Amino acid sequence: MGLNVDEVNIDPDGLNIILGQSHFIKSVEDIYEALISSSPNIKFGVAFNEASGERLIRNEGNDPVLIRKSTEIAKNIGAGHSFVILLKEAYPINVLNRLKNVMEVVNIYAATANPLKVLVYDDGLEGRGIIGVIDGKKPLGVENENDKEKRYKLLRDIGYKR
Repeated sequence: MGLNVDEVNIDPDGLNIILGQSHFIKSVEDIYEALISSSPNIKFGVAFNEASGERLIRNEGNDPVLIRKSTEIAKNIGAGHSFVILLKEAYPINVLNRLKNVMEVVNIYAATANPLKVLVYDDGLEGRGIIGVIDGKKPLGVENENDKEKRYKLLRDIGYKR
């Protein structure tokens, strides 16, 4: 049997996406609680692919459009125990530590607003698993002093550094 690797392309279309792996049906509710308590303005949808039992795509959130979109992405990936979160009015940096503290979360593959390529192994039977992600594009060079000054200024302008 050959290696069956699918490339699932995801364009977050101006949203932030977090892609991860979790291990239990209660993951979707615990992820919901971690997100909703992280920021008063956050809008999100989360979808979780069950790997056993009914093997449903479980979903939650507080924005119906983001719930629908995250569910579509989870379906396209189709890997058991994977979850997809789409964020609006918040950034991954605002929620990652809370997500990492959710006891069912095993791994975070990506947290980005860039287009993603999710590499998924399909065993040809009933199993699919994420083997990696390509997040954005290759670097074009090394920052110089002017680039460092722009980075420094940007982080202060948007309130992440003082």
